[in-house]
Amino acid sequence: MSRRVAVIEDEYALRENYADVLRKQGYTVQTFANRKDAMAVFEQRLPDLAIIDIGLEDEVDGGFTLCRSLRSMSEALPIIFLTARDSDVDTVSGLRIGADDYLTKDISLPHLLARIAALFRRSDAMREPVSNQAELQQGNLTMDSQRMIAKWKDQNVDLTVTEFWMVHALAKYIGHVKNRQQLMQESQMVVDDSTITSHIKRIRKKFMQIDTTFDCIETVYGMGYRWNSSTN
Repeated sequence: MSRRVAVIEDEYALRENYADVLRKQGYTVQTFANRKDAMAVFEQRLPDLAIIDIGLEDEVDGGFTLCRSLRSMSEALPIIFLTARDSDVDTVSGLRIGADDYLTKDISLPHLLARIAALFRRSDAMREPVSNQAELQQGNLTMDSQRMIAKWKDQNVDLTVTEFWMVHALAKYIGHVKNRQQLMQESQMVVDDSTITSHIKRIRKKFMQIDTTFDCIETVYGMGYRWNSSTN
């Protein structure tokens, strides 16, 4: 039985383009132009994954409202924001209200499909017993690559799928420098240097919200980044 993906996007051409690509990958796709139409269907049956734009017709933040509603209906439903809004404020807001990933519309379609597949893998893994091989422990950092959960000093760090794999790539081998190409391979993305830098800045910020003394991610200028063991 194919997975059901809901696309909530008010721009017709984009909505149909995403739907066409997803159907070619074997997904069953539902499309909606606004929050109210989507909720009328979701109250009867939830999709297996939702892709949401933030601005929906006359609701500037309708996607945020929809995300909150979906998260209150299911803790496990994978939710992706796919939007033109790329500010840190919007990104943090989207993740705080329960989205699993936050992507901007300049993303390539293969990258989007990779993110969707990664979230479905995580959903499947959540139903299975935890394997010792899936756990990574480095000082105050604990990562479960099966459930895609990261913790710092026993507190959850709300990382997107991309951010999770970047941290995992760095923390797996303490002190080893990872360049842009290696980080892209680990997180299954193709981006430029400035995007990697933005991800690293957001990752640092998330850890520092938990621990203001966090300084484990070091920039090695001209080479990349490395994870240093925590000293506190």
